[in-house]
Amino acid sequence: MSNQTSLRVADLPQNAPTSFDLRPDTKALEAIRDDLGLLGLRKLSFVGDVRAQGKRDWALAGKLGATVIQPCVVTLEPVTTRIDVPVTRVFLADWTDPDEEEFEIPEGDESEPLGSEIDPAIVMIEALSLSLPQYPRKDGAELEQADYTEPGKQAMTDEDAKPFAGLASLRDALKKDE
Repeated sequence: MSNQTSLRVADLPQNAPTSFDLRPDTKALEAIRDDLGLLGLRKLSFVGDVRAQGKRDWALAGKLGATVIQPCVVTLEPVTTRIDVPVTRVFLADWTDPDEEEFEIPEGDESEPLGSEIDPAIVMIEALSLSLPQYPRKDGAELEQADYTEPGKQAMTDEDAKPFAGLASLRDALKKDE
């Protein structure tokens, strides 16, 4: 899929945006669905343009749309989510890879190194992956309370875990003793 969607930077016009309109076919949708571990993927589209930013950098701006089906984290039943998000990337000619291992990329940093090509299809799949709900949940699905403990011992409940729950009864018992 990437070969036909790649834009050679050397061929991009400096003074006008180059638009793209990606709507993957059924075979490509199946490959993306399997790659991202989805139950289903429909109506995937990525529309936007690539334009020069300054003398050597390039900016991609687009709108990603998709309908995804994932298993519910509670019931494993299919959960359908509609995704419609703006996507931007800035491809920098002078991009430097940080040396320190502890270096954290700032939240929302959309810059990438500029290579010889810009591929909107790769950006589309990456943006879709980042936009997926992490914990899809069917409406009304809730985890039941589960109590775990060693055999023969009393399981600790959610009520037991509330540190101040027993203080009122302790206070009342102390007042009786006065």
